[in-house]
Amino acid sequence: MKNMNRRILGGTGISVSDLALGAMMFGAMGNPDHEDSVRIIHRALDAGINLIDTADVYSAGESEEIVGTAIRGRRDDVVLASKFGLPMGEDPNQRGASRRWIIRSVENSLRRLGTDHLDLYQLHRPDHDTDPAETLSALTDLVQAGKIRAFGSSMFPAETIVEAQWTAERRGTHRFLTEQTMYSILTRRPEASVFPVAQRHNLGVLTFSPLNSGWLSGRANQASSHRASTRPSSFDPGTPTGQAKAAAVAKLAPLAAEAGMTLPQLAIAFVRAHPAVTSVLIGPRTQEHLDTLLPAADATLSTDILDRIDEIVAPGTELDPADNYNAAPPATADARLRRR
Repeated sequence: MKNMNRRILGGTGISVSDLALGAMMFGAMGNPDHEDSVRIIHRALDAGINLIDTADVYSAGESEEIVGTAIRGRRDDVVLASKFGLPMGEDPNQRGASRRWIIRSVENSLRRLGTDHLDLYQLHRPDHDTDPAETLSALTDLVQAGKIRAFGSSMFPAETIVEAQWTAERRGTHRFLTEQTMYSILTRRPEASVFPVAQRHNLGVLTFSPLNSGWLSGRANQASSHRASTRPSSFDPGTPTGQAKAAAVAKLAPLAAEAGMTLPQLAIAFVRAHPAVTSVLIGPRTQEHLDTLLPAADATLSTDILDRIDEIVAPGTELDPADNYNAAPPATADARLRRR
């Protein structure tokens, strides 16, 4: 196994590679070939990546099954993370962050992954219908039972991160130790609030979609089929959003060439450069894709290049508000909650 830069994941004390393998593309949502997916995972581990991030909802559990097959015999070398909370069926009790669902979902994930514990268990999205004390209490019990080593959040706005930290302190429970958020050159909103709050509370930060679902892949029309199907207007080059992203990419491509790297490598190096970021999730569908991204682990950007990126997309801004697709709380998204 090669060496790769390591960083400590917030207050967990766990050492993780600063590139992580996101497993969303393994299974029906991306690569349905299990043997090929296992080879990709082994290639990532052999390259020095030690953190694998999956979720129960990825291909309805198929991703977890593939990851479980791949890490058999190598479990001790892997920092294994999964997520819960998004719908796993039509039953409204098969989602969210209630104690009832947390206990059931972790057992399902452990079975599919073929392991007796997770190193990190993450709430995939905020659950506005469940008391945070209920969620923290259930996750604390899983830590004490040895089912998980630590737990974290994903796509939490800054105020929800703070509320959870305060709740844990008041109730005497374990606390969220990590936050996973979407972050890229084209999606810089976390810089304005989520990152400073994460740093204040010593949270490890995992970021996903550094290529902005394909916009920064360096190849035209390479948007992730999954996200493009759910938000087609975000990937239509004829929309104002598409035009803005295409214009930014047209300026970033020569900047990457000037820095001596590909556009995807520039994009990943940019995310790695932020001091709040612990590890950058890359989500390859093929081994070729993985091999083009791995050199980004050693890429660094000069202050001049970073300044010029700031001129293309201003710090703390984003070109498409829909990228952070779960940031709008029900209080603004559901009209029934703001009208008498």
